[in-house]
Amino acid sequence: MTDAVASPAAVFCDGVSVSRGGRLVLHDICCDVRTGSVTGVVGPSGSGKTTLMRAIVGVQRGVCGDLRVLDLPAGTPAVRAEVAYLTQTPSVYGDISVAANLRYFAAMVGAPYDDVARVLTVVGLTDEAGRRVDRLSGGQRARVALASVLLGRPRLLVLDEPTVGLDPALRAELWGTFRELAAAGTTLLVSTHVMDEAGYCDTVLLLRDGRLLADEPPASLLARTGAADLDDAFLRLVASR
Repeated sequence: MTDAVASPAAVFCDGVSVSRGGRLVLHDICCDVRTGSVTGVVGPSGSGKTTLMRAIVGVQRGVCGDLRVLDLPAGTPAVRAEVAYLTQTPSVYGDISVAANLRYFAAMVGAPYDDVARVLTVVGLTDEAGRRVDRLSGGQRARVALASVLLGRPRLLVLDEPTVGLDPALRAELWGTFRELAAAGTTLLVSTHVMDEAGYCDTVLLLRDGRLLADEPPASLLARTGAADLDDAFLRLVASR
């Protein structure tokens, strides 16, 4: 795993809250995401994972507090080209080929033409470049979506539940890709509601009801709670509140 302690913060949150519809949906979040690390945003549905990620990307309204991304305020135009955001419903086109999708997205972000070949190699889809996306497996389509956000070599990847709906083997493959990207210097912020996936991360941000329950490595979380696994650790933290 990467040395998350020695690296500077790619994302810095100090007292970050989000109001929506007259109520707080994120409460005073204080954390950071270290450069070159894989940080998991973990918690049940409705815990605030997507809201936090949208705030970091700079597309969330009602944000208060100090939120900086790559040393600039979140959403600053100068930082947008350095951050890629994969939503829960990634926008890839099923009726054209993998390569056509990526050429289109490369043009959108101003990536060089040969970047398509690079990202196909990174996600292991070079042999599928000419196939229509709607004829791929679910895991392959997830990799096309991942490839689309790798174009242009963003420094920070914000991935909202990228493994949802995939079987355990495919999830493990994608997490292996995430770790390879981090080893090459990319910072990843990855949300999931599957607690065992947190074990792939350098650091876990554990959310419940818009509040941050934990910000630490998985092994530290297990040791602190005395839990046998991360599901149990979460339940113990909830019970202690």
